[in-house]
Amino acid sequence: MVPTMQTKRATLAWFAVLMVCALLMAGCGTNFGTTDDGKQRYRWKMTVTTGSTSTWYLAAEKFAKDLDEATDGRITMKVFANERLSAGEATAGVEQLMDGAKDFSYNSPIIYAGVDPRFGAVTAPFVFDSVEDGQKALAGKGGDVYSDYLAERGVHLLGFGESGMRQLTNTHKPIHTPEDMKGMKFRIPGFGMYTDLYRGLGANPTTMPFGEVFTALQQGAIDGQENPIDVIYSSNLQEVQPYLTLWNYSYDPLVLGINKDLFDSLTKEDQELVSRLAGQTNDFQIKKNRDGEQKLIAELEDSGMEVNELSDEEKDAFRAKLEPIYAKYRKVWGPDMSSAFIPKGL
Repeated sequence: MVPTMQTKRATLAWFAVLMVCALLMAGCGTNFGTTDDGKQRYRWKMTVTTGSTSTWYLAAEKFAKDLDEATDGRITMKVFANERLSAGEATAGVEQLMDGAKDFSYNSPIIYAGVDPRFGAVTAPFVFDSVEDGQKALAGKGGDVYSDYLAERGVHLLGFGESGMRQLTNTHKPIHTPEDMKGMKFRIPGFGMYTDLYRGLGANPTTMPFGEVFTALQQGAIDGQENPIDVIYSSNLQEVQPYLTLWNYSYDPLVLGINKDLFDSLTKEDQELVSRLAGQTNDFQIKKNRDGEQKLIAELEDSGMEVNELSDEEKDAFRAKLEPIYAKYRKVWGPDMSSAFIPKGL
């Protein structure tokens, strides 16, 4: 019997539905069959915001390799740079992780703050003098608070990597005082505290996807931007920014997260494996980031950037200017985050 056109259309429609279901299942890392001994196979996806030369990406690739080797190929993971799964939109990428459209990511708490402003507490201005101080805070009560809040949003915390202290670049001059920033247009992440911070310093903050920043700087649409050294270097911003100010104004860790539903669905054995390898990944990324930073700064100088570092007295002038920020955002962050990260004197 020859199938009718209606039957053919119905068959094609069902095939399309099955294909969509397969893609969705591929997105959340499930149902790729089992091994001969009955263990589940997985094909996972992970994204990082930065490019393929960054320590974020190198650590994610190590994570993927370790998962593959530890399971003889039962678990594999593909790493995507530059937030490719969300068209360069980091906040959308975090939402994908929360919703289960992807499996893992490295993202700054600043990006999570675009979904829930409480996540921005650890990045408060001029709170930590060093990356070691920031990690110490996260190793205690602060990390527990982050774990609880992330779980509420559908993300299981696998520990923290480290982007580092955020620095400032611009087109026009060295920055030593708040007055030096007056009227300058800086690209910042879409994060309320940073908007208030830069306005409080007399600057003109603007937001845009990070993938557009290089071109905007090149064309003069913005005067400067802020990011950790690894991001500045791996994005080649030295080609369009002659001035770099080391002011260590904001500590920026990295959340290594897995979709919570996925993590909860794993066997205890796989949960322990993922957690152990994730810890090694974070240790690798932090060490590589810290070991390489001074070398990267030297290379930025060699490329022609003029680098200046703020003194403690110069930092105090910025803190004084930003006093209203701490009072306002204690209410935004809530008592748990504020007590974990913000000294009582601020």
